[in-house]
Amino acid sequence: MSGKLYIVSTPIGNLEDITLRALRVLKEVDLIAAEDTRHSRGLLTHFDIHTPMTSYHAFNERGKCQSLLDRVAAGENIALITDAGTPAIADPGFFIVREAVNNNIAVEIIPGVSALTFAAAATGLPVDKFAFYAFPPVKSGRRGKFFEALASEDKTVFFYESPFRITGALEYLQQYCGDDRHIAIVREATKLHEEVLRGTVSELLQISRQRGSWKGEFVIGVAPGKYSQNPDDDSE
Repeated sequence: MSGKLYIVSTPIGNLEDITLRALRVLKEVDLIAAEDTRHSRGLLTHFDIHTPMTSYHAFNERGKCQSLLDRVAAGENIALITDAGTPAIADPGFFIVREAVNNNIAVEIIPGVSALTFAAAATGLPVDKFAFYAFPPVKSGRRGKFFEALASEDKTVFFYESPFRITGALEYLQQYCGDDRHIAIVREATKLHEEVLRGTVSELLQISRQRGSWKGEFVIGVAPGKYSQNPDDDSE
């Protein structure tokens, strides 16, 4: 009898955000496949979980996927976790879930916190429909096309960005969206220095240039071009 593959969400900062179900699964499975075993060791130690771990990250997922699924097919239960948040959301997870489905292996999702859903709730931008663009490319040509596509969306767009490229991202938004597009920056969600900045592109670009450098993990939300902050406009 085959086992089950569990996709387990973990906290993005505040450890109290882990669910009781996630804790139970992580204690009961035979193996935890972690994006960074050193990072996840702290989480498991905090909750007195001693389940064996193995690494499963972007650089080895295709090579390691089949061996993990073979173990599940042989009867083991395996949980996949990433460094923070929900696997497959700009993190490893999609590939192994797809292969499990293709091989008729049971997959159970243990939902929880995600930086994306946190931002969708926190920014105050319309989210009756929205798009997620993950991380912008680093190379200038592809990066420009990323922001050009984002600017033409008729819905709010969320994307992740490195703290070292926040000002640059805002400059691209200024180029393709203009000065007055409403945006929000979510920094260090659920952590001690959590911060949500809301305003226009020009306003937040000025703040970013004044700060000079940023620290932490970021989600940027960009409102659609026709968005109005006036509730009488029924923008949602």
